[in-house]
Amino acid sequence: MWFSLFIFATLVIASYGELVDQVVISPNSHLLGSDVYKVQHELKKAEIFPTVIDKFLPSFLLTAEWPSGESADLGNTVKVDDVQDEPTITVRRDPAASSSLSSSESANVAYTITITDPDAPSRDNPKWSEFCHFIATGVEISSSSSGASNVVKVSGLKDIMPYKAPGPPPKTGKHRYVFLLFAPANGTTDPLHLTKPGDRKHWGTGEERHGVRDWAKENGLEPVAANFIYAQNEKQ
Repeated sequence: MWFSLFIFATLVIASYGELVDQVVISPNSHLLGSDVYKVQHELKKAEIFPTVIDKFLPSFLLTAEWPSGESADLGNTVKVDDVQDEPTITVRRDPAASSSLSSSESANVAYTITITDPDAPSRDNPKWSEFCHFIATGVEISSSSSGASNVVKVSGLKDIMPYKAPGPPPKTGKHRYVFLLFAPANGTTDPLHLTKPGDRKHWGTGEERHGVRDWAKENGLEPVAANFIYAQNEKQ
């Protein structure tokens, strides 16, 4: 009953880096077979826990789809050429987690989407890790008044770090590109004033293996959803 409709929150970057808000309604989603426990398992299996983020149980399901038709599916391998344009981000609440939502996951709070690469320039030599590929905030998630469906709205979206497409160097193997959705830990519904990393390398920390976790803590955010892909340069 909750999921008779799924609302796609679409993030589109227009010219000069401006973001255009768009909401697409669809009765179908390939997320139907997923759940938060599967997400948690795959994040641990890929060592995203604890390398990138501390272990958590998601309360939302998140996916990304590129104009090429490629999509993020918990560790699928994609061609670099197929993920050069900014993806559409899709979020829906998972019923398995809806009964135990924290205060930070209440209606009308502003959520933040990030993409990070912990394998720069390679997983064996992560001296540039983590590398920031995207930060955008202003996603609002709330339930419809009838309770028949969840509504995902993009409202006043702010592009903090424009989307930088994956570009793994030659002979560096597969890179993990990790999507994370964050909520304010204190549950505030006020607009977020997030810091912009001074550099994409190390998310501006200047320290190897530091990145989105440090930035999220600095800005009072906690993770509520995740997904990831693998991509590598054709020259190996």
